[in-house]
Amino acid sequence: MKAIRRFTVRPVLPEPLLPLADLARNLRWSWHTETRELFQSVDPEGWQAAGGDPVRLLGAVSAPRLEELAGDRRFLRRLAVVAADLDDYVHGGRWYQSHEDHAELPAGIAYFSPEFGITAALPQYSGGLGILAGDHLKAASDLGVPLIGVGLLYRHGYFRQSLSRDGWQQEHYPVLDPNELPVSLLRDGEGAPARVTLSLPGGRALHAHIWQARVGRVPLLLLDSDVEDNDAGAREVTDRLYGGGSDHRLLQEMLLGIGGVRAVRAYCGITGHPDPEVFHTNEGHAGFLGLERIRELEGEQGLGFEAAVEAVRAGTVFTTHTPVPAGIDRFERALVARHFGPGAELAALPVDRILELGAESYPGGDPGVFNMAVMGLRLAQRANGVSTLHGAVSRGMFAGLWPGFDPADVPITSVTNGVHAPTWVAPEVVRLGVRQIGAGRTEDALSVGGSQRWDAVADIGDQDIWDLRRVLREQLVQEVRDRLRASWLQRGAAEAELGWVDSVLDPDVLTIGFARRVPSYKRLTLMLRDPERLRALLLDPDRPVQIVVAGKAHPADDGGKRLVQELVRFSDDPRVRHRIVFLPDYGMAMAQKLYPGCDVWLNNPLRPLEACGTSGMKAALNGCLNLSVLDGWWDEWFEPDFGWAIPTADGLGTDEDRRDDLEAGALYELIEDRVAPRFYDRAGRSGLPVRWIEMVRRTLVSLGPKVLAGRMVREYVERLYAPAARSHRALDADAARDLAWWKGRVRAAWPRVVVEHVEALAAAPVNGTAELGATLTLRVRVALDALTPEDVEVQAVAGRVDPQDVIRDGRSFPLKPTAGPDLEGRWMYEGPLALDRTGPYGYTVRILPAHPMLATPAELGLVAAPVETEAAGDAGSGGGVLLR
Repeated sequence: MKAIRRFTVRPVLPEPLLPLADLARNLRWSWHTETRELFQSVDPEGWQAAGGDPVRLLGAVSAPRLEELAGDRRFLRRLAVVAADLDDYVHGGRWYQSHEDHAELPAGIAYFSPEFGITAALPQYSGGLGILAGDHLKAASDLGVPLIGVGLLYRHGYFRQSLSRDGWQQEHYPVLDPNELPVSLLRDGEGAPARVTLSLPGGRALHAHIWQARVGRVPLLLLDSDVEDNDAGAREVTDRLYGGGSDHRLLQEMLLGIGGVRAVRAYCGITGHPDPEVFHTNEGHAGFLGLERIRELEGEQGLGFEAAVEAVRAGTVFTTHTPVPAGIDRFERALVARHFGPGAELAALPVDRILELGAESYPGGDPGVFNMAVMGLRLAQRANGVSTLHGAVSRGMFAGLWPGFDPADVPITSVTNGVHAPTWVAPEVVRLGVRQIGAGRTEDALSVGGSQRWDAVADIGDQDIWDLRRVLREQLVQEVRDRLRASWLQRGAAEAELGWVDSVLDPDVLTIGFARRVPSYKRLTLMLRDPERLRALLLDPDRPVQIVVAGKAHPADDGGKRLVQELVRFSDDPRVRHRIVFLPDYGMAMAQKLYPGCDVWLNNPLRPLEACGTSGMKAALNGCLNLSVLDGWWDEWFEPDFGWAIPTADGLGTDEDRRDDLEAGALYELIEDRVAPRFYDRAGRSGLPVRWIEMVRRTLVSLGPKVLAGRMVREYVERLYAPAARSHRALDADAARDLAWWKGRVRAAWPRVVVEHVEALAAAPVNGTAELGATLTLRVRVALDALTPEDVEVQAVAGRVDPQDVIRDGRSFPLKPTAGPDLEGRWMYEGPLALDRTGPYGYTVRILPAHPMLATPAELGLVAAPVETEAAGDAGSGGGVLLR
């Protein structure tokens, strides 16, 4: 007989064990080894059955066992030490509190993401964005950054993956009970659940409770629409991650952005946490948070719409995580219009202005859609990509929002992602570090970084490193066999036909890992391009290779599912199934075993479509070498000392088959000629692969401090959060009104702002050449209409030119007004231009808006260029002046 309702009956903890409840509810246990070991000692078998989740463990442990522990002095001493350590961690000062500019740093920061990967016990993530968001929160906690995370609580999470007998992906959506998760309801002073409400068309309402997870020092607020006061449709808004049609997704993003701001206000009011001065939105999913803040400013400070926009922009940071337009949410304008304005949400805001914020009003844009990333960029004064290469790709991708500017001048910077080492480094690696370099230095190296701390890895002996690598590989082999057996049983196999699983993989064979989501650009099946060649690699009698693969295709992506099936069918072949394995249901729990156990981490996306790709970072922190296309972070930090770069055929355009053939061939050659020989080279007296071990050591020493989430969060604080907080404080109501008025005046005058004439007064080139070290004096006549020199900056831009006379790596030189205005409002500017580079050289002149509250001169997307030149090859064309 099936129960009509399910719930958990929890034992009452004896008084001495009450600190266990606090330890279980703070997710620091997910990266704090001593806390996990304490819970494991409560009931080792129960810990295994609970999947390493303390909340589930305490819900199942027997009352007699609890009474036994309550009288166990040794256990109580351990409990007291771990509880005191958590209290010190949560309340003590850390990097942020001791920062030399602490008074200038924001008192609070709200960090919005549609998914958060904190631990497998809280399955609210699908892939890289969620794991990155989780690592950001953990690193912020370690550093003491006053962050508040904001997301949604999905009752079905992201899907669980299994395989049919013929290898087709199957999706399952288990129901999650928040009462069985490490979260608690946020309650007001009266003890009632706090909640937020959004107005929907037709007089409906969308209510949401606020669940709170503690991520060390950082609160994570998760909004849940499964509330009794909602109708059936509204209750399902937070049913699953990235599910449903356009209307469903729009409601999710309204709840995340608008409801998220309201949840933050409620949390700060209840707990006394400082109100955020900076709002950080990841991708466009949470972009509506800007609209809610505009509503607040209009209502509370009486600002007009344009002034409120400026105030909101000042304190907003926008991070784009995708290099492809398909990764951006876009809605029909009519759908967005229906959900805003009279009779719906944010009724006080003009619908036409809301629609303008998300309009693709640039060449090639679709006038019928509302683009969430475009809105995010328009409502954020500071924006970034997630690697240096991705920053460049993003500047090109969104260049239409800044017409007239070269992509290099588009105001999107980059902060390269990092990973939270205490989460992803295997305990065996940590123990080796503690034994060799000390507990304090190891903890600092993993959490804080710093090259001096990581340099100590150079002192670890070859034998110790190699023994560690074999232990980790052996653990992976056992994990793979266990998961593979479970997968085949789920596919319908009988236990009697699975004896072969016990011989799958070999702890002494070179092991390559490949695990990630399965969109087409990540090329899951590139390794299968030449099946016979791959088979020969796997079965080489002297230098065999074994490969572990995992990954999920989106439920709606049949193309991705076909790629999974192709890989599964190849790995099912009895000839190679002991050397290549596909593991279903890739997630955090699997990843934490997979990264440490692999010798090589493979990544072969279509360049430059990988925004960052942090899985290789996690592998590197465990001594795994990267074999990757030069994309994302690997393009930035690759060196031959610690990995391999797969050559790419970027110039083939749309001939993807030809490109895949060439790059697969390059991959096979690298493994055959360089990777496998290096791993199996045991020529020295020690019998160890000395050159391989040195690459492992260089990986840890060189990459270790770079790939840390601590480094990433420090960069966000110093380069983005702190400037945003300063702008937020400077832009009070009066300043916001003044800035909005100034921008309106500049935009109105700009069609008549122009560079009329440019000439060189001194050291002019003779016969097209000039000497290195000479200085040109430029005189420029400009028309400013109703503007004055205080409103603009006139610049000379100079640098080497390519064969098309385009300036590359240009530098700007300010010019100063010397006369004006004349009767027609024209001004004369002059200034020197130093000729500091040899070769084809050119210059031009431009006018940009200038105001102390602009983050960059390109902020308004306005630039004026010359309308005439003094001669062919001069300023207007950027033409070449040959220097020798």
